Amino acid sequence: MKTKLLLFSLVLTCITNSQNITLIKVGKLIDTRSGKILINQAILIELDKIKDVGTLENISKKINSDTKIIDLTNYTVMPGFIDCHTHITGQPENYLDDIFRKSPIDAAISAHIYAKKTIDAGFTTIRDLGAGEYVDVSLKKAIDAGKIIGPRMQVATLSVGATGGHGDLTGFSPYISFNNFSGVADGVDQIKKLIRTEIKNGADVIKMIATAGVLSEEESVGAPQYSQEEMNAIVEEAKMWDKKVAAHAHGAEGIKRAIKSGVASIEHGSLIDDEGIRLMKQNGTFLVADIYNDDYILSEFTKLGYPQKIIEKERSIGKLQRENFQKAVKAGVKIAYGTDAGVYPHGWNAKQFSHMVKWGLTPIEAIQSATINAAELLGWQDKIGTIEQNKFADIIAVKGSPLENISILENICFVMKGGVVVKNLCE
Repeated sequence: MKTKLLLFSLVLTCITNSQNITLIKVGKLIDTRSGKILINQAILIELDKIKDVGTLENISKKINSDTKIIDLTNYTVMPGFIDCHTHITGQPENYLDDIFRKSPIDAAISAHIYAKKTIDAGFTTIRDLGAGEYVDVSLKKAIDAGKIIGPRMQVATLSVGATGGHGDLTGFSPYISFNNFSGVADGVDQIKKLIRTEIKNGADVIKMIATAGVLSEEESVGAPQYSQEEMNAIVEEAKMWDKKVAAHAHGAEGIKRAIKSGVASIEHGSLIDDEGIRLMKQNGTFLVADIYNDDYILSEFTKLGYPQKIIEKERSIGKLQRENFQKAVKAGVKIAYGTDAGVYPHGWNAKQFSHMVKWGLTPIEAIQSATINAAELLGWQDKIGTIEQNKFADIIAVKGSPLENISILENICFVMKGGVVVKNLCE
């Protein structure tokens, strides 16, 4: 009797294992670690992880007749992309309506739509840098629980900014206020309290507003908005809780203060100077520059009712940002992919690849910025960013060669996240 039960158990285990194993046949595989293209490869997946990867001949020996086969021999395959700067809980529709006629409930109800568009575009992981009312935390939890479809997320919750700064409501009557959670904090003690509250409520990363910005009504586009002492306090407090800090920073002085404080990344980096570039290299700070969305803002934001002062701020900074991005690339600054998606429509995340190539990166470097480099910035290099054994089976495919035409990455036909096929339009 015991022998029969043992045999039954072994048979059941074999059946279960075969049902949980998938083999992907690959025509061309982009090895994001080496930067090379490998031919006639295969990826063996068990549950949500990559079990093995190698030549089709060798990997085929490790499967049986029950293994699920996905044939991508006519496609180029690579790891799922990572966008290190999104705002996935919303996107602009009308300037005044967005501020005064919508509540956090509207954001919560719509967020899943943007999550699906993002993963369908091939972005299986995002770092979401700023959302109201902890909607990003709830979205992340729903995705992780399998209730809705979306990318893996690191979330920043409320952006940490100064009174009257880019993260504060400015340009309106002083009698206008909202009964919501505030990311405004001034001075070391307030800053520490806010960061602890954010981490308590689910923040994975801290977003610091180091300088003025574009899409708000304060006057300057790049003036510092925190002192060196305050920036140091943000990074020190976050570090104590084992969290990294991403710094929204356009202006040269604020960028340098943020780098000196020890932030993991500079977001935007529009007016960075030579000293700032030198400091980034010296400290290993990542540059996450959203060099596509200038086109969209100048084309569409007047139609969305944005004040002309905001449009003019963007006009003054867009080309400079791209030129300074090019300087940083030439200097060897570490580049991670980040788009500010939500400023422009979610699902368009890949439109930035061609701009990165135009302004200094090679096609493989652009792809690496959205895979292995971005994984390092997130601290998830052991989980994502390459197609390697024991990493999550986050895999995408495209027709043609993105190393010859980078813009084809705007048309991803296959998306797998954690071994589950999310999208398959490959013929």
